[in-house]
Amino acid sequence: MKNDDPCISLCQFDGRTGWCLGCGRTLPEIRAWRKLTPYRKTALRRELPRRVEQVGGEASAVALLRKG
Repeated sequence: MKNDDPCISLCQFDGRTGWCLGCGRTLPEIRAWRKLTPYRKTALRRELPRRVEQVGGEASAVALLRKG
């Protein structure tokens, strides 16, 4: 069986969105992953890169503001 879990073992969560900084999923999405239909997994996978980019960009901006 193919491991289709998007987890990259970087489990830290954004306090505002609840998205994991590594894979972009929320805790409920992570817990439900095995039970999701293939259609729902595909839909979520398409959304995850945008989430990770958004949260990563925000984290970088906050870090720059704190330095400056």
